[in-house]
Amino acid sequence: MHPVMRLPPDADTQALRKALWRYRIGHRITAEDDAQVLWVADPGQREALVNLVARWQQGESLELAEHTSTTDSPALLSTLKRLPVTVSMVAASLVIFALIGVLGDRLIVALTIVPIGIAGGELTYSSLTDTLASGQVWRLLSPAFLHFGWMHLIFNLMWVWYFGRQVEALQGGRTLLLLLVVAGVGANLAQYATGTVLFGGMSGVVYALLAHVWLMSRRVPGSGFFVPQMLVVFMLGWMVFTMTDMAGLVGFGNVANEAHLGGLLVGLVTGWYYSARRLRS
Repeated sequence: MHPVMRLPPDADTQALRKALWRYRIGHRITAEDDAQVLWVADPGQREALVNLVARWQQGESLELAEHTSTTDSPALLSTLKRLPVTVSMVAASLVIFALIGVLGDRLIVALTIVPIGIAGGELTYSSLTDTLASGQVWRLLSPAFLHFGWMHLIFNLMWVWYFGRQVEALQGGRTLLLLLVVAGVGANLAQYATGTVLFGGMSGVVYALLAHVWLMSRRVPGSGFFVPQMLVVFMLGWMVFTMTDMAGLVGFGNVANEAHLGGLLVGLVTGWYYSARRLRS
């Protein structure tokens, strides 16, 4: 929950509460000595909440707004419009996953970090230097959008949506786009440095977003960022677990561990940088 504003202690908020739930804005109102504090669950809905409160304070009929909202501007559509970069990251991953089912290996080969092929029953591939010299610069980032199974896809996109929309709502689409490019390229290069060429997934970006959001929430508590501490422990524990031999024994051996670590380091750097800027301002 993120605090948004303080309301008069004696204000009757019953109509406001009903309208907020009708708009599917998760919220909470807590009582303090001199005010009622209004909190929002999703920072991406902060603007919608503030606008609704303003109409409530001006005495507008929220009952009428509730009935027209489904045709004028549905809550989901409004959220998607506010988060174009997050939505594009999710949509691009879904589209590419679907196209792989149609085009098969041809699309995978076009998106791996270097061109790959099969010769004499063995995997062959070009060097990264030759690949970049030929102008195929997109390959530095494109493996981030490759997913090789439903669980891989769903797990990554769930966290992209959770962390990405916080960054975009609170710091803007440019910051999220910068994180995607820097973390995606950094994670892919880290994995490539181990000698692996056939890998993919948004996990490196996810770990960058995790680290970025965690540092912002810890160093600038009033920034609006939030990540449960147990979630941080779980995701870091999972990263360490997949680096062990035990992960291979239970079927999780083929994991891009270096990409996870590379993304995490990028997120720690960006989180520290942006939080330091916020503290100085």
